[in-house]
Amino acid sequence: MKLLVCVKQIPDPDAPVHVNAHGTWVDVDGGTFVMNRFDGFALEEALRIREEIPDTRIDVLSVGPERVEAVLRRSLGMGADHGIHILTGFDGYMSPFATATWIASYARTCKYDLILTGIMSGDDMNGQVGPLVAEMLHLPCATSVIFRRMIKDSGRIYVEREMEGGLRDALEIRLPALLTLQSGINQPRYPSLSKMLRANRHPLDVIPSDSLEPPSVHLSVMQTTFPQKIRAGLILEGTPREKAGRLLDILQSRSMPI
Repeated sequence: MKLLVCVKQIPDPDAPVHVNAHGTWVDVDGGTFVMNRFDGFALEEALRIREEIPDTRIDVLSVGPERVEAVLRRSLGMGADHGIHILTGFDGYMSPFATATWIASYARTCKYDLILTGIMSGDDMNGQVGPLVAEMLHLPCATSVIFRRMIKDSGRIYVEREMEGGLRDALEIRLPALLTLQSGINQPRYPSLSKMLRANRHPLDVIPSDSLEPPSVHLSVMQTTFPQKIRAGLILEGTPREKAGRLLDILQSRSMPI
């Protein structure tokens, strides 16, 4: 089998951010970036498929500026076979449509049996790239996959999607296909030292984004601001009895008539 795992580099959730000088996006204090944790589940599931089907090849792909190389190196350290970096000429907001267009443009001629992504990215939380890639490549797609089983010698895969209310949607899908994986499907492994040392020497395929199909402009950021404080809190003074009475008066004055 030939698998493609799409990974994204996102700002460290614990790193402070501030709006950039142009007011169009954010800068990360310290420049700390990490692998999107949802994509870690996708990569781990690909590695488990290879353990079941030994001849499987795992490619990892990421879209972004030069710093994205680090997340590809980590993926190779976890066990992926090869890394593809679609290099963009800017470091800022990328719409899901633009990202999906570049991924689909690359994958269209590669004949992957299965494409795996995380259910969403931890920064934008759009959950759109995976389904958009599937649509552009005319592939069947299942989102929020929480369980997966290969049906050997059938060219099919069995998956269960997480639904509301604790329900699951069971599907049997013909390959090639695309899956977006939900957290909890597995426990991603840590890169080993020996594999990281090899990963740091492994050549990557670097593809300039302007050499691929140009995406249509469907979405752009006009301005980025922090939420504004719209009202101040009220501190009640006095004894506990006086504060309780004051609070009761406030609640009664703002209550809706029955």
